[in-house]
Amino acid sequence: MRCAAGAASLILAGCAAAPHAPPAGEAAPPLYHGVQTRLLDGDLVNFLVEMEGAGSAADVAAYAECAAAQYTLIRGYGFARHLRTNVDEEGGIWRGDAVYTISPALPQGAKTLDAEVVVATCAENEIPTV
Repeated sequence: MRCAAGAASLILAGCAAAPHAPPAGEAAPPLYHGVQTRLLDGDLVNFLVEMEGAGSAADVAAYAECAAAQYTLIRGYGFARHLRTNVDEEGGIWRGDAVYTISPALPQGAKTLDAEVVVATCAENEIPTV
C-alpha cells in the first residue's frame, strides 16, 4: 500500500505495518504490569506482581522471582531465599504475592537463589525485573 505524503493523520495510520499476531496455536506474549515492593522487616521483602497472558501460576512466580533477584542486587546483597508465593487469576489478570528474605551470604534452606544468576536468566527469558 502506498500513502500520499500529504494525507491526513487518519489516513496515515493505515500505512503503518499491522502488528503481527502470533501464529495459529501460539499464545500472545505475556504483558507485565509492574511490581510493588514492600520491605517488611530488615531482610524480609514482599513483592506484588501483576501480569496478563501467563500460561500458569509458574509464570507469575517467575516474574516475582525476577523482581526479588533484582531487588536483592539493588540492596547490595547477593542472595535471596523464597518463603512463599500466592497466585490468583481473575478476568485474565494474574497477581502474585511473594515473600523473600535477602542476604549478603547464601542463606540456609532449599529455595535459595543467586541473584546475579537469576537476573541474567530473567533477561534471557525477557522477564522484566524491578
